[in-house]
Amino acid sequence: MYPQQRFAAFLFDMDGTLLTSIASAERVWSRWAERHGLDVAAFLPTIHGVQGVETIRRQNLPGIDPHAEAQGVLEEEMRDTEGTAAIDGILAFLESLPPERWAIVTSAPRALALLRLKAAGIEPPALLITAEDAPRGKPAPDCFLLAAERLGVDIRQCLVFEDAPAGITAAQAAGAKVAVITATHSHPLDTEHPRLNDYAGYRVSVNEDGLELHPV
Repeated sequence: MYPQQRFAAFLFDMDGTLLTSIASAERVWSRWAERHGLDVAAFLPTIHGVQGVETIRRQNLPGIDPHAEAQGVLEEEMRDTEGTAAIDGILAFLESLPPERWAIVTSAPRALALLRLKAAGIEPPALLITAEDAPRGKPAPDCFLLAAERLGVDIRQCLVFEDAPAGITAAQAAGAKVAVITATHSHPLDTEHPRLNDYAGYRVSVNEDGLELHPV
């Protein structure tokens, strides 16, 4: 896990990385898929890590407005947060980080991100990058590059915590190092990056040279 390497900042995806909202998201998206005659089992794996409008656009459904459909899904998601919970160990892990040394970088709209963070008991950070901030969402690198810029650090000196292929691709394209959180994975993810099941087995040392991740 990047032994003796110090990072200028940690950048965290939200869903599946800081918290789990899979049950809620899959309930809402399953209903949407059923309304549009999609194969729900085949469709659900495609929703994670990307903006809702992009998920809808990829279906190439005739006669629909992807933005209007995404807004409808968002409204349903905001009414249904049952089962949202923090990933094991994340609260203490985040409390150990200086506020200027970390950010959340999520494909979720800001209103939904704030709602899910509250449901999971996670205090929003000083810097929260959401779908509204980067027109090109993951797997494009824009959101991670923007987070590094706003923190005033080099993205190549950042460690990104991600769980989904789109986010991993975005972090790689940005030039960051990546750690993959597997707490919500139902199947092994083929990745070259270090994996952490959760945060309970790790601590962070902080000094003027940066942040260093250690197993407990």
